[in-house]
Amino acid sequence: MKYLVAVLAIAVGVAAVVYGEGDDSPGLQGIGGVLVIGALAFCVRMARRSR
Repeated sequence: MKYLVAVLAIAVGVAAVVYGEGDDSPGLQGIGGVLVIGALAFCVRMARRSR
């Protein structure tokens, strides 16, 4: 379940970056980038703890 939430967060982050690029909004791109990086770090942390 946690991985599903992380994948959803990555998808929303990528969509924010794409939409921000089309709208020329650097703030939305930054938020999307931070969301993607945070979700990836969360996935890596969960994978390391499960070993």
